[in-house]
Amino acid sequence: MTGSNGTGSVDTGQAEASKGLRLMAVHAHPDDESSKGAATMARYVAEGAEVMVVTCTGGEAGDVLNPAMDRPEVHEHMDEIRREEMATAAKILGVQHRWLGFVDSGLPEGDPLPPLPEGCFARVPLDEPTEALVRVMREFRPHVVVTYDENGGYPHPDHIRTHEVSMAAFDAAADPDRFPDAGEPWQALKVYYVHGFSRARITAFHEALLEAGQESPWAEWLERWDPDKPDIMERVTTQVPCSECFEQRDDALRAHATQIDPTSRWFAVPLETQRELWPTEEYELARSLVDSTVPEDDLFAGVREKVNP
Repeated sequence: MTGSNGTGSVDTGQAEASKGLRLMAVHAHPDDESSKGAATMARYVAEGAEVMVVTCTGGEAGDVLNPAMDRPEVHEHMDEIRREEMATAAKILGVQHRWLGFVDSGLPEGDPLPPLPEGCFARVPLDEPTEALVRVMREFRPHVVVTYDENGGYPHPDHIRTHEVSMAAFDAAADPDRFPDAGEPWQALKVYYVHGFSRARITAFHEALLEAGQESPWAEWLERWDPDKPDIMERVTTQVPCSECFEQRDDALRAHATQIDPTSRWFAVPLETQRELWPTEEYELARSLVDSTVPEDDLFAGVREKVNP
């Protein structure tokens, strides 16, 4: 991992270079932060940067996806439990955390799709969550913002709205005429889209498991993959080395016990295999107000020189 001395600790010089840097990751639901870019955040925290996760909704509409947690008392206290899970995950990653305070829209199913609930995150006027995020941005003053792409990473209405809100707030936070009561203007310098599992990454893990004589949980997924669908790696500009934080990532993900089955395929590939085959997390540089040359290996590329000249 860049900045590590090989023993799991951080080089003094790298930690010094990271002081004063601030990263904000904007996510739709609790658990998204642990499945998308968690090791990157843990790496930067270890190096001395400040990292904040903003969660737009409480995840109230989420199902219980872990059979061990599928109990009546869990369903009855879902809101409270998901907040506790989020607090535990944030502590594991070492990040600051804020709830934006909007209501989970749920994932509509059926043909035709039913309307989204009145008052949910995806249906409130865009200015409402934009102002709320601008307020947090102007307080925390991030140099780099991480969010989802225009498709939300996958087409969940809350993920798509998170993209819309994040991009709107990036511009509005710097504009003194927008939301003048939401704090002093602040200009973040870069926006990235976080990208999860690519076909190339899944294929690498699938083949490694087969070569080791193990069953691969990715076989069916790869069989169903549309061969005409471009791999998301074609959009990736930035691969952040963060393999020494994979254990923290997985611990944070398991903290969301209502959402993650610890026996699921997400944990099928040994960490040492992951570190050898795919030691990075992937991002797409969407907006930049600083000079940085792609491909990159650092979300703060071009920013460090401005913050710590």
